[in-house]
Amino acid sequence: MPRAASRRRKPLALLAVAAVSAALLVSAPTPATAGPNLMRNPGFETPGGPGNDGMPECWKKAGWGDNDVSFDTVADARTGSAAMKVALTRRVDGDRKALVAENTLCAPLVTPNRQYDLSLWYKSTTPDAAVTLFRHDATAGWQYWTDLRTLPVSPAYARAEVRTPAVPPGTDRIAWGVSVYGVGSVTSDDYAMEEVTVPVPQPGCTGTAEECAKGRWDVLPTRNPVRSMHSVVLKNGKVLVIAGSGNDPAAFAAGTFTSAVYDPAHGTWKQVPTPADLFCAGHVQLQDGKVLIMSGNKGYPTADGRLGYQGLKDSYAFDPDTEAYVRTNDMHDGHWYPSATVLGNGDVLSFGGLKEDSTGNVTAERFSAAQNRWLPINQVNQTWSYWGLYPSMILMQDGRLFYSGSHVFGNGTPGTGASIYDYDRNTITDVPGLQNKDERDQSASVLLPPAQDQRVLTVGGGNNERNPVANRLTDIIDLKEPSPRYRPGPLLPQGEVDQGQGRRPQRGGEGKMYVSAVLLPDGQVFETGGGLHDRADPVFEASMFDPTTDTYRPDMAKDPVPRGYHSSSFLLPDGRVMSTGDNPGNNSWNHDVSVYSPPYLFKGPRPQITAVPDDRWNYGDTQRITVDRPIAKAELIRPAAVTHSSDPNQRFVDLPLTVHGGNAVDLNVTSNPNLAPPGWYMLFAVDANGVPSVAKWVHLGPATGPASAAAAGERHAPSPPAASAHVHDFADALAQPAKKPLKKRASAPVSPTVDGCQRAYGPAGVCVPATFPKTVPPTPEARCDWLAEREYPRLLRNGRADPFALDRNGDGVACTKEDRA
Repeated sequence: MPRAASRRRKPLALLAVAAVSAALLVSAPTPATAGPNLMRNPGFETPGGPGNDGMPECWKKAGWGDNDVSFDTVADARTGSAAMKVALTRRVDGDRKALVAENTLCAPLVTPNRQYDLSLWYKSTTPDAAVTLFRHDATAGWQYWTDLRTLPVSPAYARAEVRTPAVPPGTDRIAWGVSVYGVGSVTSDDYAMEEVTVPVPQPGCTGTAEECAKGRWDVLPTRNPVRSMHSVVLKNGKVLVIAGSGNDPAAFAAGTFTSAVYDPAHGTWKQVPTPADLFCAGHVQLQDGKVLIMSGNKGYPTADGRLGYQGLKDSYAFDPDTEAYVRTNDMHDGHWYPSATVLGNGDVLSFGGLKEDSTGNVTAERFSAAQNRWLPINQVNQTWSYWGLYPSMILMQDGRLFYSGSHVFGNGTPGTGASIYDYDRNTITDVPGLQNKDERDQSASVLLPPAQDQRVLTVGGGNNERNPVANRLTDIIDLKEPSPRYRPGPLLPQGEVDQGQGRRPQRGGEGKMYVSAVLLPDGQVFETGGGLHDRADPVFEASMFDPTTDTYRPDMAKDPVPRGYHSSSFLLPDGRVMSTGDNPGNNSWNHDVSVYSPPYLFKGPRPQITAVPDDRWNYGDTQRITVDRPIAKAELIRPAAVTHSSDPNQRFVDLPLTVHGGNAVDLNVTSNPNLAPPGWYMLFAVDANGVPSVAKWVHLGPATGPASAAAAGERHAPSPPAASAHVHDFADALAQPAKKPLKKRASAPVSPTVDGCQRAYGPAGVCVPATFPKTVPPTPEARCDWLAEREYPRLLRNGRADPFALDRNGDGVACTKEDRA
């Protein structure tokens, strides 16, 4: 069976740039209309020829893995005289399916951008069955597309119907069937495939022409009260921002640690007591909605250069209900700048960062969701590898982690700079293709929409040690390929840069580091913010990346506020993007908060989710909602937990639709928790013009907390068996050999100046670059001019060292008038 990756899906009506007028929306919505059945031999009545392996005409055996299976044309039909029975009697892994034959005679023709309703009648003895879809790309050939829905156990014939996403560009045919991936059988009959027409709202524009094309930024009237570099969207729609000491050594010395909660509904801020210096910690939402916050800052670099930043062992959970921090057990050691990736079972893995002695941490740490604690280090698999600072570790559909190459400070990891980490086998395997892997410091990496496509985009970056011009590079990897590799994407669009003398257009290879990349409910990726050099020279540019075409739409509205080091941007439940922070090398802080309204908010009234009867969802569910008018798609978006351009848990999970009469829509939830780890999600419904609803909050995964514990004691009718995860055999033939664990060691050597700052001048929060940009002549005068143009404060010299000769008169202060004489 073809296993090459599906390429891209394309939203309906790409040419539509506006939405329905209010008057049209008052009228009754027009239902989607269906066409004739496009299936050939839908009831298995026509036998196949001698070369068809015993299968009926236009059907084939397919699947993979270690299992025992039988394919039988049986008389137990719903109509006619034949049905297809697929039975697994033993299974270790993989699946088996009766699939529409992938040829021009049998596979139905389709039209890009259109949607199709698929239906069948079935009976089954296993919950582990799903409707699986393949597509033929005119260039790449046949490849997996997506799983559409899980089929519940049914002793008698039941009908299953589901709508495809919009057909991706370049697709001319599709094939589909039922995957059986658990012991048991599925008997199916009477397949149908009908093209549907989803009503497209009338174009319109409710803003200015520029707003409708580029969106709009608004700077909030209330400023962020703390110097926050961490932003977490909570399960109630509020936003937790964490500063700790806020990169301010004086606040650290005073024990003044801060956080605040922003309420978008009322535009208000509330400061909350903060128990430790959570400056540059890691964070991730747990399945109960609490926020796990790990490590932070035990100490700032010493003036003598002997020690750099030192990591805390401390760990806390922030409770959105009480708006308070609760101490967990400690980690094994400090992890200043750690990764934090939630797994499909709700556990959290953390890697990298700096230890309490400011050396590199080589121990993996695992937080157990079941035990609600960090596990002892001898219970966690170890490779003794140093992953660097804030390594971007993205959960794959089979439970492995993909290290994208995005990180903070310095060079990438040895080798190719990107790899697949298999926790269970305890191996690391490099993947090739990442461009300039040693200049991806504070690049951004995102799992592209939808998560089912398993493609990762990496954008921009620099290197704080060598301080080159930040790059325009983008790279895309398809983790569904047997041996995935990065391939160059389109160059990042250019905007304007301010190097202390006013804005000018970017030129040549100038890109940006400190990139923010935000998944939007219409399936686009909004990128914004950034700087040209290490903690300097803000770039004003924003664009939309379209995963269906792998192209950028440049020249979107630009955030008027600089957003460089220690900034973050993230999606709000109302579909807007909020941006906070900016901490240049002079250690000033921008407390202005800006909010971006994408163009879809100027296309007229939005669809509404009028009812979500059940907000507690499980894997493999079909959940019914009601909407006020037809929608083209729905998805779950995991709320943000972002810092330093990094949010490896950000994901957009497609919910294939089953559309009923009226405004009832069934949403089909993936059976695979690795695609959507347990927790609270924002549910969006999107119309055919890409206009999203305001999100509703739903919880995915097993119920948690006191309410579920109480319910466990009640008597209920036995629940039907839950579906297992449907995992595919992607990335199973990696070209590089797997690397075995290193010898056990205490740490990795890391320079105390890993942050790229010359400690001879100014306090620890101020960063005189250890390497000035190449455009700055290597003279004291030129360097002092560079610092002055960027409004550095008075710089006291630390000790006797004066490596840049900035204190010529020896009075202990750099770059005074006397030093320039």
